[in-house]
Formats: sequence, C-alpha cells, structure tokens
Amino acid sequence: MQTSPASPAQRPASLERLTNVRFDAALNLHVATLTIGSQQVRVALRPGPTVEHSSHPPAPLLLFNGIGANLELVAPFLKAMPQCEVIVFDVPGAGQSPAPQWPYRLFSMARLAAGLLDTLGYGEVDVLGVSWGGGLAQQFAIQYPARVRRLVLAATAMGGVSMVPGRPQVLWKMLNPRRYVDRGYMRSIAADIYGGSLRTNVDDIELFLSHAKGGNRRGYRYQMLAMMGWTSLPWLWRIRQPTLILAGDDDPLVPLINARVQASIMRNARLHVVNDGHLFLLTRAAEVAPVVLDFLLQAGATAVARPRNAPFAAL
Repeated sequence: MQTSPASPAQRPASLERLTNVRFDAALNLHVATLTIGSQQVRVALRPGPTVEHSSHPPAPLLLFNGIGANLELVAPFLKAMPQCEVIVFDVPGAGQSPAPQWPYRLFSMARLAAGLLDTLGYGEVDVLGVSWGGGLAQQFAIQYPARVRRLVLAATAMGGVSMVPGRPQVLWKMLNPRRYVDRGYMRSIAADIYGGSLRTNVDDIELFLSHAKGGNRRGYRYQMLAMMGWTSLPWLWRIRQPTLILAGDDDPLVPLINARVQASIMRNARLHVVNDGHLFLLTRAAEVAPVVLDFLLQAGATAVARPRNAPFAAL
C-alpha cells in the first residue's frame, strides 16, 4: 500500500476529513479511517469517470459486503467495472474496522452507513449488497429511500426467518469465521459452502484466499446476531427503486428459490441468474460486472446531480 500521490491542495475536502489516508495502487482505492459517533470505520473510495469521459456516469455506488468480508474481496468486481465511483467499508468487526462494544441490529448499521455518506458529502447513491450485505442493502433502501436511486441484491435473501435455507451441514460450516484466517480449512470446505466453480477450480479458491483478510470472532458473531429475527418479507413490496437481483444457480448458502421469491414480491425488480455459486461477484466478475453496469446506466440521464463536495470531484 502506498501513500496517495495527491497533494493536500488537490484532495477533495471530504478526503481531508479522513485519517491515515493511503492509496492502494493494486485496488485503485483510497483507503482511510473515519469515526462516526463512537465507531471507527475503515472506508475505501474510488473516483468515477469525469464528465469528459462519460456523458451519463452512473451514480456513486455504495457497496455492502458479505458476513466477515473485508473490502478487498470486492476488488476483482470493481476492477471489472471501472466506470463507477465507489464507496465501500469494512462493517464493524470485519476487515480492519474494530468490533463495537455491544451487538447491533441492521437498522443501526444502516444508520451508520447514512452517517458515512453524510460525512463524505454524498447524497443519492446506487446501492449493491452481497449476501449478508444484501440484507443491509434492503434495510438501507426502506430506511433511507430518498438516498437510493437503484438497488442491486446479490446472492441474498429476505432474512433467516423467511428464506429457504441451505442444508444444515452447509450452514453449520458457515457459522465458523475460521475460513477467513485458516487457508487449509477454507480449502477443505469451499466447495461445500460456496458451490459453483469452487467445487472444481482450485484457482478460484486461491482467488478468495488472496483477497480475504479476517476480522475477529466477536465482530462475526455480532453480524450473525444482527440477522437473528430480521426479515424484509413484510415490507419488501414497498421498495420502489429499480432493483436487479443476482443469484447463482448452484448456491448452497442461499438457494436460487430465494431470489425467485424476492423478484416476484418486489414491484420493480428483475432477476439475473449466474451459472455459478455463492461467490459469483468474485469468480465471475468479468461476466457479472457488465450486467450490473448496464442496469445502473439505464436511468443514468435522470440521476440526481452529485453535491458539490462529493469526493473526487476535483480529480
């Protein structure tokens, strides 16, 4: 990781609010920390195309990652979709964001994300949620509807109490965060819990291992507790934003039937099935990224203008 080449005079005001700013050349992300209330959060930002390079760029993309996942895990997907300005952060207790003192619910994590946007100067954004982060994305969309232009739900469901679950032996293995820190353990269970190409492709397992950086066990348990009793089923139909639902056809954790149910309930949703397992955003990034980008660009001309102090406006 390298120090950002931008001088203090060139940096947007919002970037100056962050501490320990670094530029990760491999990820093309500005990585920093900020404090929202009493919670320290590791956040990464990436500039989008200038007006000269794109007449109708998509709105900034806020990305919610999966359970236990650090922001580096979305790097292959972001690399395949360079047109988007991106905000992604480590959920408290995952990656390098410290775990909070007490457990939390999804509504408080949505409030944290809104505070992050406020601090950075963002107004309306597109939102993409992966797996556990898909639940948070649904919560954010219903809690802050004016801030969400378009919604992408990947490998996710309506919550544990209302989803069609995977097999018990698969869910039992998922309960343990050991896969993020023990490479041998991850190699032994990857096929069972993630399915798809990880059943046969050793390179895809290594791709996961090369990007995964574990958080801590308490943070992982808090993420699981946040989902206990949560469901979007009673209000999912109220989400009016255009929604793209992505699902793998061989996902042991979140079987495809969940995505079909979601798509049938939501007023303005369409389903795209990927020939892969739970980690298709990582393993099929080059295939899935154009689908997501096309969806985000469909209403690009009508997107609300970014606020003047939006990050990277001067870059």
